[in-house]
Amino acid sequence: MTAEDVKKLRDMTGAGMMDAKRALEEANGDFDKAVEVIREKGIAKADKKAERVTGAGGFTTYIHGERIAVLLELRCETDFVARNDEFKNLGKEIALQIAAMDPSNVEELLSQAFIKDQNMTVENLVKGVIAKTGENIQIGRFCRYEL
Repeated sequence: MTAEDVKKLRDMTGAGMMDAKRALEEANGDFDKAVEVIREKGIAKADKKAERVTGAGGFTTYIHGERIAVLLELRCETDFVARNDEFKNLGKEIALQIAAMDPSNVEELLSQAFIKDQNMTVENLVKGVIAKTGENIQIGRFCRYEL
């Protein structure tokens, strides 16, 4: 395990330096296992934050080929995170998911496999960003229109 490995893991996952180092140690230097360890710990952290109030956030729009439009309400705890690139990118990814998969409600959306990584659900995508930002993030509501 080298400092380069720790840096690569941090860059890929957004984990802190010590979390990345511990994950590599726990995985006996296996990079893929370390990524999974960080993902699992991030999900556990996200579950702990689930009850916190999401009083900030924003709307994301997505239009696909002038035939499909999505309006998404994505909520977080503070305006600071609402302006964060990770949060904004999450909104774009979820809006794209809604356009492609046409879920009927938030619960169905969260349980869908993420279109860009079939090994993860949308819920796990959200929990990953929760772990990176340190705040609770919730999908408020959304609507999808199609001509």
